[in-house]
Amino acid sequence: MWKSSLFSRLDYRIVPVIAALMVISLLVISSMTGDPSEEDFWTPLVKTQLRWFCLGWLVFFLASYFDYRRLRSLSPLLYCIMILLLAGLFFTSPIQNVHRWYKIPGVASLQPSEQAKLILVIFLSWFLERRGREASSLSTAIQMALIVAVPFLLILKQPDLGTALILCPIALALAYFGEVHRGLVRMVTFCALGALFVVALLFLGVLDHEKMRPLFTTVLKEYQYQRLNPNTYHQKASQIAIAIGGVSGSGWHKGEFSGRKWLPAAHTDSVFAAYSEEFGLVGVAFLLLLYYALIYFSFQVAAVAKDPFGRFLAAGLTVYLAMHVLFNIGMMCALLPISGVPLIFLTYGGSSILSTMGALGILQSIYSRRFMF
Repeated sequence: MWKSSLFSRLDYRIVPVIAALMVISLLVISSMTGDPSEEDFWTPLVKTQLRWFCLGWLVFFLASYFDYRRLRSLSPLLYCIMILLLAGLFFTSPIQNVHRWYKIPGVASLQPSEQAKLILVIFLSWFLERRGREASSLSTAIQMALIVAVPFLLILKQPDLGTALILCPIALALAYFGEVHRGLVRMVTFCALGALFVVALLFLGVLDHEKMRPLFTTVLKEYQYQRLNPNTYHQKASQIAIAIGGVSGSGWHKGEFSGRKWLPAAHTDSVFAAYSEEFGLVGVAFLLLLYYALIYFSFQVAAVAKDPFGRFLAAGLTVYLAMHVLFNIGMMCALLPISGVPLIFLTYGGSSILSTMGALGILQSIYSRRFMF
């Protein structure tokens, strides 16, 4: 039965935040994909992105109306479908020499790794709730590691390092909130932070990339270590674009560096650098404020959820959103290797938009049902 009262309980503070991020995305995509000599807003990619946004809003409100508690019984099925879709990619023809997308004739391309992140949060939330008091046991930690390892390895094989790495902080956050084996979680967290610290030292130039090669290649393959090279053209180009923006930016449609196509993937992976050049430090501060609000409102859902499944789900989805922001901006600021992690809402592409709007819709489903227990 249709219950319109559910929509009155949504947290509508999040709507203008999402709308503002969408407008920024359209502005940057228009500037990066249009003719530099003409300020034509409605480029083909802008129109496509707008269609994805409209579909995203539909997904958002459908997910908001859907009772998230029903995901408990659906989660094992969703996990199995996710694994089949990820494995099935290797039986299809590669697109751009990688196995990441299913080509749907006459419609679009489907990237199941984007939905995999969302489904993994749902399945782990169900798993942790079922474990209950046994969550702190070593067996729970091992089972959780195996659950994450299967999609992680399949996505890494595509290859898609960035998406695979996103799964790790999501799993760690859920392990923390689920009170999984504290000692093991603490050890893995320290190891992960240590690895990030070393990578940051490489990209900041504190550690010399070439001098560290003999040491790192004892545990990494040569091509894997090359991904940690801070001196690639893409890394340097993103830093130049951000620096050129200065305080106030060069203005919309006036980005000389990114507008002349010197910045690779300006409307996809490098959208933050392109935005920074045109809108400067002031624009970046406004963008970060929007992301802060989005993540803050999402964490509030975890605080008001009335059941363990809802709390785990809200916490996992919020970390899912936050990691995309941190990873992408970290890549563009030369603190992390460029690995194809999209900046939610700003990056061009339908799979990321639908997954993000689905995640936010589920959060609203949890929020609107906080008094229904």
